[in-house]
Amino acid sequence: MHRLGLVSLSALVLSCAAGTSPAHAGRYCLQGDQWGYPGNCSFDTYEQCRGTASGTRASCGINPKYAHRKKVSH
Repeated sequence: MHRLGLVSLSALVLSCAAGTSPAHAGRYCLQGDQWGYPGNCSFDTYEQCRGTASGTRASCGINPKYAHRKKVSH
Protein backbone atom coordinates (compact mmCIF):
# COMPACT_ATOMS: atom_id res chain seq x y z
CA MET A 1 0.00 0.00 0.00
CA HIS A 2 2.84 2.38 0.84
CA ARG A 3 4.49 1.61 -2.49
CA LEU A 4 1.26 2.47 -4.34
CA GLY A 5 1.17 5.83 -2.57
CA LEU A 6 4.72 6.52 -3.70
CA VAL A 7 3.80 5.61 -7.27
CA SER A 8 0.85 8.02 -7.13
CA LEU A 9 3.03 10.77 -5.71
CA SER A 10 5.62 10.11 -8.40
CA ALA A 11 2.94 10.39 -11.09
CA LEU A 12 1.85 13.73 -9.68
CA VAL A 13 5.42 15.05 -9.59
CA LEU A 14 6.03 13.90 -13.15
CA SER A 15 2.84 15.53 -14.40
CA CYS A 16 3.91 18.80 -12.80
CA ALA A 17 7.38 18.53 -14.33
CA ALA A 18 5.86 17.78 -17.74
CA GLY A 19 4.34 21.22 -18.01
CA THR A 20 1.26 21.30 -15.81
CA SER A 21 1.56 24.63 -14.09
CA PRO A 22 -0.23 25.42 -10.82
CA ALA A 23 -2.26 28.04 -12.71
CA HIS A 24 -3.75 25.36 -14.98
CA ALA A 25 -7.30 24.70 -13.87
CA GLY A 26 -8.56 21.35 -15.07
CA ARG A 27 -12.09 20.00 -14.80
CA TYR A 28 -11.32 17.67 -11.87
CA CYS A 29 -9.75 18.27 -8.48
CA LEU A 30 -7.82 15.90 -6.22
CA GLN A 31 -9.32 16.42 -2.77
CA GLY A 32 -8.26 15.19 0.64
CA ASP A 33 -6.73 16.21 3.94
CA GLN A 34 -3.53 17.53 2.41
CA TRP A 35 -5.23 19.25 -0.54
CA GLY A 36 -8.12 21.08 1.12
CA TYR A 37 -10.95 22.46 -0.98
CA PRO A 38 -11.27 22.66 -3.90
CA GLY A 39 -7.95 20.80 -3.98
CA ASN A 40 -5.39 20.19 -6.71
CA CYS A 41 -7.43 21.07 -9.81
CA SER A 42 -4.85 20.22 -12.47
CA PHE A 43 -6.63 17.21 -14.00
CA ASP A 44 -8.41 17.38 -17.34
CA THR A 45 -10.00 13.95 -17.04
CA TYR A 46 -11.55 12.03 -14.18
CA GLU A 47 -9.30 9.07 -15.00
CA GLN A 48 -6.15 11.20 -14.55
CA CYS A 49 -7.37 12.35 -11.17
CA ARG A 50 -8.39 8.85 -10.03
CA GLY A 51 -5.03 7.47 -11.15
CA THR A 52 -3.23 9.95 -8.92
CA ALA A 53 -5.65 9.38 -6.03
CA SER A 54 -5.27 5.61 -6.26
CA GLY A 55 -3.81 4.13 -3.11
CA THR A 56 -4.27 7.33 -1.11
CA ARG A 57 -7.05 8.70 1.06
CA ALA A 58 -7.76 11.39 -1.54
CA SER A 59 -10.76 11.49 -3.87
CA CYS A 60 -11.70 13.36 -7.02
CA GLY A 61 -14.42 15.89 -7.60
CA ILE A 62 -15.51 18.32 -10.28
CA ASN A 63 -13.73 21.65 -10.23
CA PRO A 64 -16.22 24.21 -8.84
CA LYS A 65 -15.27 26.56 -11.68
CA TYR A 66 -16.83 24.06 -14.12
CA ALA A 67 -19.64 22.66 -12.00
CA HIS A 68 -22.34 25.10 -13.01
CA ARG A 69 -21.29 26.07 -16.52
CA LYS A 70 -23.87 25.67 -19.22
CA LYS A 71 -22.99 23.43 -22.10
CA VAL A 72 -22.77 25.35 -25.34
CA SER A 73 -24.05 23.53 -28.40
CA HIS A 74 -22.49 24.34 -31.73
